[in-house]
Amino acid sequence: MVTLLIGKKGSGKTKKLIAMANEAVAASSGNVVVIEKGSKLTYDVTHKARLIDTEQYTISGYDMLYGFISGICAGNYDVTDILVDSTFKIAPEAISGLEVFTKKLQNLSDTTSTNIVLLISANESDIPDSINAVCTSI
Repeated sequence: MVTLLIGKKGSGKTKKLIAMANEAVAASSGNVVVIEKGSKLTYDVTHKARLIDTEQYTISGYDMLYGFISGICAGNYDVTDILVDSTFKIAPEAISGLEVFTKKLQNLSDTTSTNIVLLISANESDIPDSINAVCTSI
């Protein structure tokens, strides 16, 4: 399942993402991965989650991010949850490439039984209905 955590900047999305990551670690029998740009969540997310900084791997854009997430799933069958903070900072295409990206992630999620959460900094009204048909929004 792909879930979108949508809201304007400063609306508390990152705090919700941190809570979701920590709850997932407590409930999961596998591994939880948190992907971020930079290393600002180091002290907020439990050490039991795998925290990955996209800047270390020079990831930019939806294609690279999809390949990275696919590689995580392929390399470790125990991953139950992947949470991505600041999606639009990692993929500057923003809303223009989001529909194709979420469809690909939904297929990956179905294939690997992995829950994927994307933090989206936008108004909910800016998200096309076609994306809401594929993903769950919070």
